[in-house]
Order: sequence, then C-alpha cells, then structure tokens
Amino acid sequence: MSRSVRLDPHDDDNSPLSRAIWRLRSRGCWEDAAALLEPHTPDHPTAAVQRAALLVERCMFTTEGWAGAEDALRQAEAAAQDDEDRGMAACERGQLAYASTVLGVRDRADEARAALGRAAALLAPGARGRAVLDFRRGLLAEHLSDHPQSARAAYRRAHAGAAAHGNRLLCSFTWRHLAGLALRDGELAEARHGFTESLRIREELGFLVGMAPALAALADAQPDPEASRLRDEARRLFQLLGGIPAWLGDHLSPA
Repeated sequence: MSRSVRLDPHDDDNSPLSRAIWRLRSRGCWEDAAALLEPHTPDHPTAAVQRAALLVERCMFTTEGWAGAEDALRQAEAAAQDDEDRGMAACERGQLAYASTVLGVRDRADEARAALGRAAALLAPGARGRAVLDFRRGLLAEHLSDHPQSARAAYRRAHAGAAAHGNRLLCSFTWRHLAGLALRDGELAEARHGFTESLRIREELGFLVGMAPALAALADAQPDPEASRLRDEARRLFQLLGGIPAWLGDHLSPA
C-alpha cells in the first residue's frame, strides 16, 4: 500500500482496495470500509490516517461511534512518521472536535481550532490534504465563529485546491457550502448553480449518503412545486439509508 491509495474516487487511483473502500463508504458502511484498512495500519501511517478519517466521517453522519474514532485517531497519531502524516492526523482530529461541537455532543471548539492550526503548520502549501484543511477551516469560520466572509475565502481556496488535485467529491462539498453562503446573502441564482453542481457531482460519483443533503439544499433555493419534489426525493433516500445523515431528519420533517 502506498500514498496513492485514496478514500475518494480519483481517475489516477483504480486499485481494488480503493474501489472497495469507496463502494462501502458511499453507502454509509464506514465501519466495514475501515476494517479493510485495519490490516495495513501497523506498517502504513497513511492507512492509519485514512481509517481514522472514515470513522470520523461516520460520527459526522450518524452522531455515533465517537470512541472508535478517538481510538483510530490515537493510532494514527502514534504511527505518523513525517509532517504530512502528522498534519493529516491533526486535520482529522480537528474535524472530529468540530463534529462533536456542531452536533451538540460536547463543546470542543477550542480543540478543533487548535488541531486545524497545527495541521496548517505541518502541511505544505501544495499538499493534497491542504484543500481538505482549507474546507474544514471554512466550516469553523462559518458555523462556530459566524464569520461568513472568512468562511467564503476558505471555501474558495479549498475549491481551487480540490479542482487542482482532481478531488471531485471535495468539490461537491465546496460548491454546496459556497452556495449556502450565497443563499444566506439572497443570491438565489448563484445558490441554485452551486447546489446543482454539488448534486450533479455526487450523482456522477455515486455518493449515495451525500445525495439527500444535496437534494434538500437545492430545494431550499427553489420555489414550489420543484422544492417539494426535491424534498420528497431527499426524504425517500434518507429513509432508504436508515436515517443517514442523522442531522437531516428535522430539516426533512413535513411542516
């Protein structure tokens, strides 16, 4: 296993392991995906970070599995051999702390900021993981600090970095969050464009667990009856996946 193995579907990474991980991850089977990486973690620090990332993402989507994610993060931090490994582990720790805070599990905002700051000091400006870091710093700025302008700048950096490295899944996230800020400012045309691009990319990649949020977000920028149709489709996918992502349930509840 080498650094070329990715959690996201990239044209330059078509290994059987990466394909299997993506199939499981995209359907919300994070524990099964992480189990495929577990045999590699003792000898490959990157695998340890990737396994932790899967379990952190599970927390964000399900609000469960915190202890398992913490344990995987400690293993990744212990296995790190260079600044890139340490930077990516710090980035995942920041994301876990952010998720705990924004989902109301436990306030870990200070830990999130410190971990992402540490990641910024460790990751080189052109590193592949830098775009993910920029995106997550945007999340903190928007949702924990209520600084939309700082968030927009971070999302734009992340979008440019994701496009440069061919990380289309991250582009779907940056499109969506930039569109959310546009909607907040009343820029409906810009919001619809961003939400539509996010949904299109997720459909093309087959990122099933991300489809319902993308549909619901686009619905927020559309008039009826299109908005109702999109929410009905989002509700159907949400129920099909057993209520994932958990935080979307209230948003999809009938008025």
